[in-house]
Amino acid sequence: MNEKEKRPNIERPLTKDMRTDGQALDIKEYVRAGGYGGLRKALREMTPGDVQKAVSDSNLRGRGGAGFPTGKKWSFVPMGKDAPHPGFLISNSDEMEPGTFKDRILMEGNPHQLIEGMIISSYAIQADYAYIFLRMEYGESAKRLSKAIAEAYANNYLGKNILGSGYSLEMRLHLSAGRYMCGEETGLLNSLEGRRATPRAKPPYPQLCGLWGKPTVVNNAETLSNVPHIVKNGAQWFRGLSCTDDGGTKIYGASGKVRRPGAWELPLGTTVREILEEHAGGMREGLRFRGLLPGGASTGFLIEEHLDIRMDFDSVQKAGSRMGTGTMIVMDDRTCPVGMVRNLIKFFARESCGWCTPCRDGLPWVEDILHAIETGKGRHGDLELLEEHCALLAPGNTYCALAPGAVEPLQSALRYFREDFERHITQKSCPWR
Repeated sequence: MNEKEKRPNIERPLTKDMRTDGQALDIKEYVRAGGYGGLRKALREMTPGDVQKAVSDSNLRGRGGAGFPTGKKWSFVPMGKDAPHPGFLISNSDEMEPGTFKDRILMEGNPHQLIEGMIISSYAIQADYAYIFLRMEYGESAKRLSKAIAEAYANNYLGKNILGSGYSLEMRLHLSAGRYMCGEETGLLNSLEGRRATPRAKPPYPQLCGLWGKPTVVNNAETLSNVPHIVKNGAQWFRGLSCTDDGGTKIYGASGKVRRPGAWELPLGTTVREILEEHAGGMREGLRFRGLLPGGASTGFLIEEHLDIRMDFDSVQKAGSRMGTGTMIVMDDRTCPVGMVRNLIKFFARESCGWCTPCRDGLPWVEDILHAIETGKGRHGDLELLEEHCALLAPGNTYCALAPGAVEPLQSALRYFREDFERHITQKSCPWR
């Protein structure tokens, strides 16, 4: 057996200290569990370059969907005495992806873990300010994060001369306008500046010219929550948690008509089958599995032949989809795939910022075609027209990834469930109604 195929000892650094009553850890409980130990080590024993190297060696990849190597992203930030200031670190905690709820679990259960990760990460890139960009609907997360930030200030983990190290950092919580587009990296920056949440042209990239034209790093909340554990326990330890070459654990989730919907921290690279059958409990009685979106609404379908692939960035991509956020939306055999895809497209069409024509006009057109098919008004040639739209909305044809992500479930549904679309057109009705 290949070394990487062996099952690692299951450790759950992100969730192991969370309380069973659903309440957040306060600062005393967090410190008692070893919290802020990574920060103390970073400030007292490591240079910013040392922290960057540890994160790079750990093979931590972004948990927000793209899977970009975190250490590599940090390496683009100008460093040294001539670097422009102020610099910014932002936690993208918007989490507007349908079917995704992993960051909320971390922020509500252990907010100090995210705050510590942000302080260490800010130190690594020598940022002066840190923002938690949180979706407006996450009221409980906002309340718990606000309390934790105040506790961190009161104990000199934030503010001037943190722990006597000479390093200073100010942190603020920002509630977003509650739009899907705010979660796109550059749309987030525009929103934080008080402007319309539209994407920016790249280059320049945010690491060089981001918030208010200054160096800025935007990382996902789950990504940043891993940083204290990497610094405290080492890069090799973190890599050993995974079933793949990419390091760490992953908060996997499942929603839909499974027996036990929820989220679980598991080794990165756990198989789809194990997540679905062992942790989610399989399908509800009387229902059969038909397919799933592996990483939220903007990923392509996987079907039964894919159940034994590993849920990691490269394996899912080879299967024709994306791991995305790692939170599955499961479809059963009594759910109409046409109606499911139409519902998703309707959401994305509504959430388009309108900045570019293919997204602004193309997604409503796609939604109209799907509505006609679902209500028995579909025509021969509609499926070819939908495929044409999928090509026109492919990556590289729009300003950001909203529209390409929106048509991923449609494109894969046309491949795997085409007969369902055809039955709608030939029978002039939805077979599930």
